[in-house]
Amino acid sequence: MPYQGINILKAHGKSARDSYLLKGYALNTGRAAQGMPLRVAPAKIACLDLNLQKTKMQMGVQVLVTDPWELDKIRQREADMTKERIEKLLKAGANVVLTTKGINDMALKYFVEAGAIAVIRVRKEDLCHVAKATGATAVSTFADMEGEETFDSSLLGYSDEVVEERIADDDVIMIKGTKTSSAVSLILRGANDFMLDEMDRALHDAICIVKRTLESNTDLHVCLQLTDNIGSASAVLEVKAMLIMLELIIWSNMIRRMQVMEYSIHK
Repeated sequence: MPYQGINILKAHGKSARDSYLLKGYALNTGRAAQGMPLRVAPAKIACLDLNLQKTKMQMGVQVLVTDPWELDKIRQREADMTKERIEKLLKAGANVVLTTKGINDMALKYFVEAGAIAVIRVRKEDLCHVAKATGATAVSTFADMEGEETFDSSLLGYSDEVVEERIADDDVIMIKGTKTSSAVSLILRGANDFMLDEMDRALHDAICIVKRTLESNTDLHVCLQLTDNIGSASAVLEVKAMLIMLELIIWSNMIRRMQVMEYSIHK
C-alpha cells in the first residue's frame, strides 16, 4: 500500500498516547442533515461525483414560453428530476450516499425519510479511496447507453457499518469493516498543530523505512522487531527523535569538516 493510501486525520486534544489505528476509512466531515441516523449497519455505499441539487438548465439554453402557467410546470419538472435520481439510489438499496458536490434541503428530506446517511463535499481523493476499499464504483452520471437514467445495485460498495463520531470539535464519518483490507486510517491526537505535524512527519518516516526495507528484502528481522516494539505514537516520536539526533550529528560533522577545509584554504 502506498503512503498516500493511508488516511491520516489530525484532531486537537488529549495526548499522543490516545492516537489509534482505525481498520477502515475516516472522512473529516459529518452528516448533511441532523435528522439522519448516526449509525447504519450493514452499509451499502454509493459513491457519486455529481450534483444532487435542484436541476437547472445549462448556460446558453433558452426556453420560449407563451403561457405563464407553463413556468410552474418547468420548475416542478426540475425538482422531479432530482427526486427521481434519489429514488433510484434508494431503490437500488443504498443507505449511505457520498458525493463530491452538494445536496439541497429539498433533496435531503428524502434521505431523512428513508433513514439513510448522505455526506456532501467529499474530496475526490477520499471518494476514490472509499470506492476502492468498499468495492463501489464512482459514478459521474446516471445516463446509460439508451439515454435513460438508471442506477444499478452492482455499483454499490459494502461495509459492516458507517457511523458518525465526534472527535475533538469535529464530526467524523467512520467507515468500518470494509470489503478489502486496504482502507486504513490513523487518528492522531495532540495538543496543537505543531505536535500533530511532527507526529505526521514521524509516521511518514517510519512507514517509508518499513516500505523500503520490505522492497529491498534485507534486514527484515530488524524491521519486524522495530514495528513490534512500537506500540504507541509516543514510541514513534522517540524513534523519530533518535533519527533526528543521528541526522544532526551527521550534518554537524559535515559542517565542521567544511569549516576546517575553508580555514585551510584561506590560510
